[in-house]
Amino acid sequence: MDQLINAIQELSLARHADDVAAVVRHTARALVGADGATFVLKDGDHCYYKDEDAIAPLWKGRRFPLETCISGWSMMQRQPVVIEDIYLDARIPHEAYRPTFVKSLVMVPIRTREPIGAIGTYWAQHHRASDVDVQTLQALADSTSVALENVQVYAELEERVRRRTEDLAAANERLRAEVAERERAEAAVHEISITDELTGIHNRRGFRLLAGRELALARRHGRSALLVCADVDYLKQVNDRHGHEAGDALIVETARLLQRVFRGTDIIGRLGGDEFAVLCSDCVGGWDETLQRLRTALIDYNIAARPLEPLSISLGSTAIAPDDQRDLDRLLAAADRAMYADKSARRGLLPMVS
Repeated sequence: MDQLINAIQELSLARHADDVAAVVRHTARALVGADGATFVLKDGDHCYYKDEDAIAPLWKGRRFPLETCISGWSMMQRQPVVIEDIYLDARIPHEAYRPTFVKSLVMVPIRTREPIGAIGTYWAQHHRASDVDVQTLQALADSTSVALENVQVYAELEERVRRRTEDLAAANERLRAEVAERERAEAAVHEISITDELTGIHNRRGFRLLAGRELALARRHGRSALLVCADVDYLKQVNDRHGHEAGDALIVETARLLQRVFRGTDIIGRLGGDEFAVLCSDCVGGWDETLQRLRTALIDYNIAARPLEPLSISLGSTAIAPDDQRDLDRLLAAADRAMYADKSARRGLLPMVS
């Protein structure tokens, strides 16, 4: 009885069919003092000998038709069978038993209503199992039935959890992809919103946004800066004489010229029409050198490109000390005044620094 109770407790904790089989094969043999025990499952119209515990090999891993196997008979008749001498019973497939040690057996179905398997116990000597032995084995079989049903419930639950987890993972992946796509779209829209369509550099909005950030950063770290305004000379005359395509070409080349002369970290923007602006940090001391590079680049372009009209640029700049509290609008106005003074004086690339 203690063995049976312990087995029932172990079966209640089983989560897989292999766990059930391990408990059943050891317990069945021990309960009735048998020389071997098998754990058989119904597999369609066959008996599948899933596991065994015996003094010599029996049929573990093999399948037999229900109608040719004593375990099948027990399942189909839904009742235990006790055989003292297997060779005197026509229900026994003698050829299958001759290689084994088996002389006597007891077979009980796992669940009498719609059996799902059977438990077999075997003796190497002729043995007549008592009614108590049969009842004990049947009690173990009934507990095994409950354990197998629990295993199926747990398996279905685990499968549902697995599928749900996969569904959630797939949903999360789709969500991440959608978020990433939205972020890319938003970034693209943002880039478009701050980029000048003609030149590819920052437009007025982009320049003001990035220049404002850079100006605040320079002040925070005590760095000086320089704001430059540039204007393409004689653009209206070029448009009138040669068409807007020629004027657009000068605007594009002006943007390329500024990009070649200034550093990659400097902020360059087209404010509109023929007006450009550049904000560069730590550039006040190097303005003369920058101006010379502009002169050289402009001369090289006019010689190499041979445009319909020579490219001429007026410049104005304003220096920004670390403690300069002027906002960007006031700084642009100062640089713009210097640029128009330069244009009025017809001094080409000679800067006027305010």
